[in-house]
Amino acid sequence: MSAIATIDISRWYAGGAEADAVAAEVDAGLQQAGFIVITGHGVDTGLAARVRAASREFFALLPEVKARYSVQVGGHGWLGPGAEANAYSEGTESPPDLKESYSLGAETPTGDAEVDRVWFAPNVWPAEVPSLQGLVDEYTAVMRRLSDDLLALFAHALGLPGNPFAVQADRPTWTMNINHYPPVSVVGEPEPGQFRIGPHTDFGTVTVLDREPGAGGLQVYSEAGGWEDAPWEPGALTVNIGDLLEHWTGRRWPSGRHRVLPPQPHAPEEDLVSLIYFYEANHDAVVTPLEPPVGKVSGLQPVTSAAFIKERLDAITVG
Repeated sequence: MSAIATIDISRWYAGGAEADAVAAEVDAGLQQAGFIVITGHGVDTGLAARVRAASREFFALLPEVKARYSVQVGGHGWLGPGAEANAYSEGTESPPDLKESYSLGAETPTGDAEVDRVWFAPNVWPAEVPSLQGLVDEYTAVMRRLSDDLLALFAHALGLPGNPFAVQADRPTWTMNINHYPPVSVVGEPEPGQFRIGPHTDFGTVTVLDREPGAGGLQVYSEAGGWEDAPWEPGALTVNIGDLLEHWTGRRWPSGRHRVLPPQPHAPEEDLVSLIYFYEANHDAVVTPLEPPVGKVSGLQPVTSAAFIKERLDAITVG
């Protein structure tokens, strides 16, 4: 049996006793591996398909054209092959991840030039794919609403009075990565220890993933089962806890450790695109961990969201 529960959250939206039952399932599921798969979320699957199609148009451009939009990790634009090695965040040296990404983020500047440069820089849009901006703007608005709904559900699952997550995420930082995992004919044979994305955890509160299934796809780690292929079904979204929410919950819910396998020998030409929405909190939110009995660990120190996440972004940057 998978450590990753599939949960129909339309029952949460319906309210009443069913909402309480869903909250209990979410709590139990997240304690297993920091991951759940959700159905009944109401997100238009056609929108994700349109974002994916426009993204493929960009990734199909010549490297020298994509290079016009090149940025460093944490920036808004194109992250070319070799920019990241996510396993570095665990202290593991590995070859660079076998992917390229287009990265976007929140555009709600504070007026503080340095804060805005790091966290709220303007997004960059490729002139060669004019449809991408409107599609991504629509998609990220939907993901923001869903993430807020999930945090409200999580607050209920923790038995908290009200929703403290909403107070600390009224002007949040967030990032969306559109990840392209090319075939072997493009990236070459994987080196020993090389992944499409190396083993890591995410950094924020909640991550919402729309993915294509594949032989070289997502795997999730749990203490009970080790590494396993993440379950998938059409229209479902994969949700995982990030480091900040793990800390916030007093480690009740582990930050979901995961990896994306390299192209596999029996499917070398597999070509996948994932849409990943990383939700965080206000850049200056002071996150105070929940103490037992809700949290599992006592005495954890408060952290500031931006400093906590920036430390982790710096760790995965190659060079």
